[in-house]
Amino acid sequence: MGVVAEQSCVVGEDNASLLSAAARGDQAAWNELMARYTPLLWSVARGFRLGTADCADVVQNTWLKLVEKLGTVSDPERLAAWLATTARRECLQLLRRAERRRAADEEPPDVADDSPPPDDGLLLAERDAALWRAVDRLPDACRRLIRLLMADPPPSYAEIARVLDIAVGSIGPSRGRCLDRLRKLAEEM
Repeated sequence: MGVVAEQSCVVGEDNASLLSAAARGDQAAWNELMARYTPLLWSVARGFRLGTADCADVVQNTWLKLVEKLGTVSDPERLAAWLATTARRECLQLLRRAERRRAADEEPPDVADDSPPPDDGLLLAERDAALWRAVDRLPDACRRLIRLLMADPPPSYAEIARVLDIAVGSIGPSRGRCLDRLRKLAEEM
């Protein structure tokens, strides 16, 4: 006698069904939601003229917000609007943080400038860009884990485990392996 497997979510299901299934841990439902709405989130972030890394952070943080609210979405058919609004808020928050950092870095004009020469800033920017290029060359699982770990504010290990569908105890060892791979890629580049 054959056992009939529970059918997973398929393309075309409504948001309410997908959200309900995702809240129960159905990875296929979560994948469908991401496939359906990630392009929208990237579009919103790009509309703020953010760089690729910042856009990726906005998209990731928006999905994390949905994970936090998965069981409480009151109007699933307005999910696209909720995600777009959340992404816009994430963009604005990112821009405000950047502005605060810039303002904190500025010194009064009568104080001696002890900042490193502009070449140092350029070298740091090039190093950071090379590092993100190396992150983009990592396998998908490592790339997703590194981006989650680099989110600001950083999500808890429990949130990361839910998003990546892995055990909390495997995050640390996975992080170590991914950082080793990243280090090797960065050295090669």
